[in-house]
Amino acid sequence: MTRDRDKREQFESEALVHIDALFGLALRLTGGDTARSEDLVQDSLLKAFRAWDDFRLGTNCRAWLMTILRNTFINEFRSAQRRPTPVEYDEVADRSVFAEVSAVDPEGHFFDRLIDKEVIAAIDGLPDEFRVPIVLSDLEGLSYQEIAEVMEIPVGTVKSRLFRARKRLQVKLLDYALEMGYLS
Repeated sequence: MTRDRDKREQFESEALVHIDALFGLALRLTGGDTARSEDLVQDSLLKAFRAWDDFRLGTNCRAWLMTILRNTFINEFRSAQRRPTPVEYDEVADRSVFAEVSAVDPEGHFFDRLIDKEVIAAIDGLPDEFRVPIVLSDLEGLSYQEIAEVMEIPVGTVKSRLFRARKRLQVKLLDYALEMGYLS
């Protein structure tokens, strides 16, 4: 019984002190959705507690917890994408692809407008190094800097991966975009 109590006390003193940082990251990942962020933090802390025996004391607990939170978020996103999302025809009928050319990130805004099963399947087919930044940028709306922080990579690498991911998606989705009338 003392082993369980020691584990709990150790977890509380080492891990729970980072709850505010975890909540801040969760808010960024969920686009500011407080309820979803609270659930994400709770799920992540539960996973961390269950894996506490694998954590090495003296290492960076905050980074370990944020990695768990990021992975939990990504896994929840993947499972949510497997569920169909209803879209009203009127919501997408009047959108023009060419109006996005003047935007700061036209490719990102273009892909924002085309999310359906075919696109999700193409995104799911990307390697993790390209899928994660695409999801965080084009589906969750995070900035390059926020993606760099979450993925623990330089901003330049984020931009490069997004460029390559979008090029791969263009190749995969060209026939589909022509068939659907998005391009002519």
